[in-house]
Amino acid sequence: MTATQGNLASLSRFIFRAPTWYTSLAFALIIAAMTGIVAFDSRFILDDAWQGVFLIGLPTSIASAVTPWVDRQLGGQLTPNRATLLAVICELITIAMLTVAGLIAIFTVRLGQNFVFDVLLVALASIFAFRLLILMAVSRHSLLKATIPASVQTVTAAVLLAIYSGATAFILEDPMLREYLSRPEEVPPQVQGFIPEDFIILAVICVIYALAVWLFLVVIDQPWRSSLGVSALDFLRGFIGHIAEGTRELEEFFEDIGEEAVVPVTLLSVRRPDGEEKARFVLPMIHPGPMGEIGGGNLPRRVAESADGLAFPPHATAGHDFNLVTEREVDKILSTAETAYQHIEYDSHATAGHRVTEGEATLTGQAFGSDALVVNTYAPGCADDVEYAVGLSAMSEARADGLEDVLLVDAHNCNDGLEGDDLGHVVPGSQRSFDMLHGAGQLGSLLTDAETGQLRCGVAWDATPWEPAEGIGPLGIRVCVFEVNDQRTAYVLIDGNNMEPGLRQRIIDAAEGVDMMEVMTSDTHIVNTVEAENQVGQAIPEKEIVALIGDLVDRAVADLEPVEAGMASEQVTVTVFGNDRTETLASTANAMVSMGGALAAAFILIVMTISVLIFLLT
Repeated sequence: MTATQGNLASLSRFIFRAPTWYTSLAFALIIAAMTGIVAFDSRFILDDAWQGVFLIGLPTSIASAVTPWVDRQLGGQLTPNRATLLAVICELITIAMLTVAGLIAIFTVRLGQNFVFDVLLVALASIFAFRLLILMAVSRHSLLKATIPASVQTVTAAVLLAIYSGATAFILEDPMLREYLSRPEEVPPQVQGFIPEDFIILAVICVIYALAVWLFLVVIDQPWRSSLGVSALDFLRGFIGHIAEGTRELEEFFEDIGEEAVVPVTLLSVRRPDGEEKARFVLPMIHPGPMGEIGGGNLPRRVAESADGLAFPPHATAGHDFNLVTEREVDKILSTAETAYQHIEYDSHATAGHRVTEGEATLTGQAFGSDALVVNTYAPGCADDVEYAVGLSAMSEARADGLEDVLLVDAHNCNDGLEGDDLGHVVPGSQRSFDMLHGAGQLGSLLTDAETGQLRCGVAWDATPWEPAEGIGPLGIRVCVFEVNDQRTAYVLIDGNNMEPGLRQRIIDAAEGVDMMEVMTSDTHIVNTVEAENQVGQAIPEKEIVALIGDLVDRAVADLEPVEAGMASEQVTVTVFGNDRTETLASTANAMVSMGGALAAAFILIVMTISVLIFLLT
């Protein structure tokens, strides 16, 4: 991927799952009680805690219960979990602002309690603006419609303040109404002192903040509409839905900007003489991204679950432009792979493994009947994805002398990270692309003329003790060894996203019992839910990886037995990100994140300045 695509993938570091509404609410009430204990000073600590729960926790509770109902009535889609999490965040914002204000008031005698009251009004307006932004993004309401659910928490807090601070006493003449709607004697003195004019000021500030939110969204939205023809709110809604509850809303956004592409799906099946499948290599020419389990990010595991034998889903020659837009597209891939599987004609003979080096490209492979498995690497040089067009051209070169189907793998096994503009992307017209093309042609000629012999195969697999956060996905490490005429070729597949420089060679040097080996990664993007760069060997000691692979090779050799193999390829039409759309999306999203923060800070500074002027003039 390019640097900008890496930055897009790194947005996955924000991914988390929203807790259940009752977990968030319990946390909010505990925080409210603790705040009451710190802020108030009655004779009993439990009374302080109760006052905190009542004055701080109650608006949060009401907002968490009422907001999703109101939002749904207006045609929105805010869930209770999201609504409660939003209310809790707003509670924490309010507490933080009051804490800072209280400290300032303690050390600045001239400001006093009125300053804290003013900050509380600003805090209530601020959480209204924050809720307005989120609701406009999540439920795609207009400004006026989103104002209704967005104001629930602020209005609830303002009503409680008016009743328990004594502000309602100024406007209520009926003694009975005063008895029920003016109760300052039941709360600590720190809460008393508001007057009706304060709530008029609160309403004015809320209007100003709402206009600021609207203007902010208009400014942020313009680059998205001009470059991609979609709204930034669609992306924000999908991203919030994904990080909060694991929804597929972000995929809906990707589907809107995607375009159709025809991709080959090639399958190599190895079976025992009794017909039982022993191993299956599945290679759709798509990219398993963009991040986490979005789109095709979980493709390798889905492939493994669909195979009868031990599945090997290596990385194809395709970049981020060929990310699937939704997980539903994976179903098309698997269906096409099953169709190819039904058309396979098996042969018990194959060639031994051969290797060709052309420039920086090293290609390893062998033929099964009239078809061939070919693996390309640029190691020890660092490289990332090979462009789709380069892969198709290399397959054509390999078939020039008589091969039919070619399963061409990008080993994706050596990279030095995501620093700089050139990350080793192999594009048409580059020297590396021609190295690969010429190497594929030479290897195709060798395999066409090579002597064949009885095929034997052995496999081994270990889920490994490592987690995606350490760079290893759920498929762990898999080894397949082919033996022909006493020559053994091993193919190692690690369920990870690229490898640390030099690790491939150390694995090959340490292996015993085989004559030739290539190490591949699946490029699974499950491992990128923590950070964009999480390569094999980056977090795990290399000695442990080398030792485990050595053991797996030994087990695969011990598992060698006569087999027959065959290959078939089918084409499928899927929706992918599309040419240059990934780069445009990445650039736009990165600009929104970097510039949006600065723009938001500028808007906050402006509205805060206006707020201060309002307090000074009133």
